[in-house]
Amino acid sequence: MVEGLRMRYGTHDVLREVTFRARHGEVVALLGPNGAGKSTTIEILEGFRTRSAGRVEVLGTDPAHGDERWRARIGVVLQSWRDHGKWRVRELLAHLGTYYAGYSTELIRRPWETDELIEAVGLSARADSKIKTLSGGQRRRLDVAIGIVGRPEVLFLDEPTAGFDPAARREFHGLVRGLADVHATTVLLTTHDLHEAERLADRIVILAAGRIVADGSAEELARRMAGEDEVRWMRDGRRFETSTTDSTRFTHGLFREHGDAISELEVRRASLEDTYLAWVRETTEAVR
Repeated sequence: MVEGLRMRYGTHDVLREVTFRARHGEVVALLGPNGAGKSTTIEILEGFRTRSAGRVEVLGTDPAHGDERWRARIGVVLQSWRDHGKWRVRELLAHLGTYYAGYSTELIRRPWETDELIEAVGLSARADSKIKTLSGGQRRRLDVAIGIVGRPEVLFLDEPTAGFDPAARREFHGLVRGLADVHATTVLLTTHDLHEAERLADRIVILAAGRIVADGSAEELARRMAGEDEVRWMRDGRRFETSTTDSTRFTHGLFREHGDAISELEVRRASLEDTYLAWVRETTEAVR
């Protein structure tokens, strides 16, 4: 739960009255341009940065005062890190898991059993490999394994698929969705990739200039941000082009009026990405 969150550096407000909630087992994506305040918000929720004002609770606790027992209930996957290259996958995860054993409960057994965890993230074939020999996609899977070794109830992901190829990104999305759908893990991630947010998240929260400018499912935002479609066609050797909010009705009217004289008809529907970029640009200019 985030309510009226504000972060100020000197006289500059990085976050301004940010309010949103993430429900149990929900995947929430924080989307926005550079400098919008995404990483700052995540760091405050993780307890790594002290806010200037507002109310924040994660698992019923103010992150600024979270103790070790609270920290054992959250997982963090950073953008990148390159430590422990000489360790082998299995031995590193087994070692890290020992730190969580004292925080096991009747409902959640901690840590995750090592080989089960390795299988869950798709690294069984590389379990005995040194970390420095892993590919980029495999290393990212290990990053996630490290973040969830303690079976977190809330998982924070900061730009989780930066540098991924399409196949690795698709597999990673399946892994994260499985954590939410099967293990009821609440996931909060930051990303610049609208397609990733649309594919992965139950809800998308858009930040611009330190404020939330939209909050809803991909479908809801698409309806709210609907832009104009582009329609192109040829008639009597001449090329025409127009923009319309209802391309279906427009093309029906076009054929009723001109019939077979219409050729090379092309309709380009406004994408969520197109309208998102336009909206963020307008909103950023308005709040400054």
